[in-house]
Amino acid sequence: METVEDNRFERVKLILGDEGLAALRKSTVMVLGLGGVGSNCVEALARGGVGTLILIDMDVVDYTNINRQAIAFTSTVGRPKAEVMAEMVHDINPACQVYAEQQELDQQNIPTYLSQFPRPDYVIDCIDLVLSKAALAAWAQAEGLPLLVAMGAANKLDPLRFQFTDIHQTYNCPLAKKMRQEYRKFGVGEVEVLFSDELPRKVDNPVSTARSHTLGTMSYMPPILGQMLAGKVIRRLSHFEAMP
Repeated sequence: METVEDNRFERVKLILGDEGLAALRKSTVMVLGLGGVGSNCVEALARGGVGTLILIDMDVVDYTNINRQAIAFTSTVGRPKAEVMAEMVHDINPACQVYAEQQELDQQNIPTYLSQFPRPDYVIDCIDLVLSKAALAAWAQAEGLPLLVAMGAANKLDPLRFQFTDIHQTYNCPLAKKMRQEYRKFGVGEVEVLFSDELPRKVDNPVSTARSHTLGTMSYMPPILGQMLAGKVIRRLSHFEAMP
């Protein structure tokens, strides 16, 4: 008789089959940045049956995160995002091996710090900081690791405008524009990204004109971005789509 645990991924197995699900259970995915995009991406990976997850984020949950982040609740405000995310993953799938750490990533520590973890089958970049994103891509390129990078969803409304492409084919995305420049400086070539070609809306904040206070986010945009990243990686790791 099947156990509750055996039934956990029954609906996934109906689509992917035994071989596809087995491939996911043997896979290791590294997700860097657990905000609106990253936390929802990790949730989808966990619910999809990925066997090992490496989760890194420097931040703690804030009230301003509640509108879009999978780990943000009144009860989790003030707690490290990596810690809350690990608890959520284990609640979804206790068999999932999770490496979760609260750590700031920068161009100095990325190569040494990330190399201490098990070698991932896929790296997903959901970091906000431009230099860290560039350094991460350089590290992944040097290590020969498949990399998928999230671009920006701030001040945008239409989820139908998201698309996968190479960084050099992006437009109407302020973050992608900056990343093209930084990738060149770091000697990084082609990078697969998920971006939106929707023009960002201008936002006026009467309280503050600081850049971080003029980036509005809808409840559904970062989660959809994260789910799409997870879906791409799941399809590839389960051999339903060719690896890059």
